[in-house]
Amino acid sequence: MGARGCPLSRNRKKGSLTIVGTGIQAITQVAPEARFCIEQADKVLYFQSEPVSANWIRTLNPTAESLGRLYGTKKRRKLTYLEAVDQILHFVRKGLDVCVAFYGHPAVFCFPGHEAMRRARRGGFPARMLPAISSLDCLFADVGIDPGREGCQSFEASDFLLHSRKFDNTSPLILLQVAVIGESALPLRPCNREGVKILTRELRKHYPANHKVVVYEAAQFVVSKPHIVKVSLSALPRAYMTPATTLYVPPRSQPAANPRMLALLSKLCAKGSVSATPTGLDSGASPASDRLALLMNRGSGRARRGRKRGRSSN
Repeated sequence: MGARGCPLSRNRKKGSLTIVGTGIQAITQVAPEARFCIEQADKVLYFQSEPVSANWIRTLNPTAESLGRLYGTKKRRKLTYLEAVDQILHFVRKGLDVCVAFYGHPAVFCFPGHEAMRRARRGGFPARMLPAISSLDCLFADVGIDPGREGCQSFEASDFLLHSRKFDNTSPLILLQVAVIGESALPLRPCNREGVKILTRELRKHYPANHKVVVYEAAQFVVSKPHIVKVSLSALPRAYMTPATTLYVPPRSQPAANPRMLALLSKLCAKGSVSATPTGLDSGASPASDRLALLMNRGSGRARRGRKRGRSSN
């Protein structure tokens, strides 16, 4: 960055901010552009969940400094994040081109990344955020979830409970940070079981006790495997969890089609307004379109049988 060639700050002297993510799996999920920005920065700061990535970042840029030292066992995480933002902006205001590397995706569950970028821009400094691989991306791949088929709803578990979030139990539900429900400081234990019990009771209002859910944790290293365990909802409070655990709740049932909308969409198909020819952007048929065609075929079949019975009675 800056004098060493990052495009964001070429031919400029005042500071800038680039926020990157290093993915979930150590080193192997870092995008080339993110690596380049780490290498070229005047100053690198980072939040990492394991030492392998932290050491690797320091080898890329000797200015690298961990923000993890700001954590405290009895210190509210929000205070830690605000202090991290102050640290980031301190170096930006000094006229340095700063790169901050966060674990996972820098836009997902990353308050300091968003807040630092907002403040930098408000102060007149160029700031950008690069996309990366999040735990949700790993979940989709490892468990085999296509959010384009049945939709997807995701919430932070404490927020889900505190605000009584409305959701559709015919669509996949993803709850993050289920092991640290109600924890405002750095967790001292792998799992807050009382919090999981509260979550389970709430979910039981919408799903049966034997409904199968997936307790998931992405692999942190290329030589390890993801933790994927299916348990019944009633057994969830006893499942093994860590602060990195994500809960996937599959749909309870298939949603019922809206009769009015079915009629409207059927007319569109009948008029040829909805093209059945795939475009270059298509990677598969829409499940909603597939179901619409199935329902239309069923309706046509019933109509033909009705006409046939009418002729026979005559």
